[in-house]
Amino acid sequence: MRLLASSPPEGTVRDWLDYRAETTGQTTSHLFPDGAPHLTWGELRDGAADIARHLTGLGIAKGDSVALMVPNSREGILCLFGVFYGGFRATVINLAAGSEAVGYALSHCEAGYVLVGSAQQELFESATAAHKVDARPIRVASEIEWPQASVAGTLHDHTAEDDALLMYTSGTTGRPKGVVHSHRSLLAGGWTTTLAHELGPDDRALCVLPICHINGLCVTIMGPLVSGGTVVICDRFSTARFWSICATCEVTWFSVVPTIISYLIHGEADPDAATRARIRFGRSASSPLAPEVQEFFERRFDIPIVETMGLTETSAQILSNPLPPGVRKLGSPGKAYGNEVAILSTARVPQPPDVEGEIAVRGPNVMRGYLKNPEATAAALIGDGWLLTGDLGKIDSDGYLFVTGRLKELIIKGGENIAPREVDEALYAHPDVIEAAAFARPCKSYGETVEAAVKLREGSALTQEDLIRLCQDRLGRFKSPDVIHILDDLPKGPSGKIQRLRLAQITG
Repeated sequence: MRLLASSPPEGTVRDWLDYRAETTGQTTSHLFPDGAPHLTWGELRDGAADIARHLTGLGIAKGDSVALMVPNSREGILCLFGVFYGGFRATVINLAAGSEAVGYALSHCEAGYVLVGSAQQELFESATAAHKVDARPIRVASEIEWPQASVAGTLHDHTAEDDALLMYTSGTTGRPKGVVHSHRSLLAGGWTTTLAHELGPDDRALCVLPICHINGLCVTIMGPLVSGGTVVICDRFSTARFWSICATCEVTWFSVVPTIISYLIHGEADPDAATRARIRFGRSASSPLAPEVQEFFERRFDIPIVETMGLTETSAQILSNPLPPGVRKLGSPGKAYGNEVAILSTARVPQPPDVEGEIAVRGPNVMRGYLKNPEATAAALIGDGWLLTGDLGKIDSDGYLFVTGRLKELIIKGGENIAPREVDEALYAHPDVIEAAAFARPCKSYGETVEAAVKLREGSALTQEDLIRLCQDRLGRFKSPDVIHILDDLPKGPSGKIQRLRLAQITG
């Protein structure tokens, strides 16, 4: 296999798994803090090949969807790579989405079979009751309960251009879109992570994000496949266990979301000296990280945070700040690694430094398109390889990008654009604020007005009035929220990203 800093990986996921098994087959590929036996690259390849042959024996054609309803676990990793290895389209289902969304995804993807974890059987049944789903379940416990008719088949030949992954976006309006990636773009997602973070075979990644999300799958699963490192797979994030798992499993880096960083800051546990010294960096993605939160984390834990940016449509990462001692700019998700990023005007013309426009990306990690949705595909992929992200931003003279808002989330008050992130960061400046998100509320006088929602640390005496004054001191009265809702929890998508548009619904 060929992997150069200047070019993305060649081949398929099967090729890369064979390569790892044949060159470093006895090396540990995945560890499981829940006590499940670890996997070596050789064991992973052999297990994946066995699953692939059974799926082939069921008559599934190359490129057809095989849905996965298996959580982060040893079985989940084996099933995921088994589907990839067989040349099928791994359709990973968000297990936190609810029966309606799960039923829609299972129906839309037209999978003939669904690998279903023991604890997900009830969700599968409720999802199939909500939508007409023809897929047959295959129960996944400590062993896979194959249909009696299943016999090992001859594996399909497939190429880097064939479908590898189908993942549904966590949209808050309308139906989710099914993002299709080829083996080439999926592996390129692991490569951009490897390139930006200088990953190698001695690294151990901590995966606490669900592998049904592009960050968990491409960054912490595909990245180590490409770099040859090891992955520590957790079933879920736990504030209380995070640092002890990092210590016991000798983690060298982790990828999380800003919400998790905030929970760690407000948690009681601290990493020991050896863990602080061993962890090269923590990685933040999926939504903007407030500079105050990043600074607080680094002061307390003495571990650098590298802010990044990615999309489901780009196999995760498109931007990253450099690793220390490189310059990390607070408030910026960094520079492009392995792809091109530009700021385009409404006329689709690249803009000079410090001029705002829509963020666009092109490179080997860009999706093939949206499944059965040519209109959305044409609107996003505009020609010359460019993908429109729907985010607004500008690039400074050093090449660092700053996100200024999202087209669908901009608050337009009296004709003036207000970026919700400005309000978020003002709220995060108070140490009692664990989560914060601003959003628009329709208003007869201004068209839209600003509201926000926060989650406070337990025992906090902060009031809505205190928080509004904090915003007014930092932003002035016009940009500050008129109402701030204090909630027990803010609604989030599968990656932990706060859903602003959903907030407007639940607080209305």
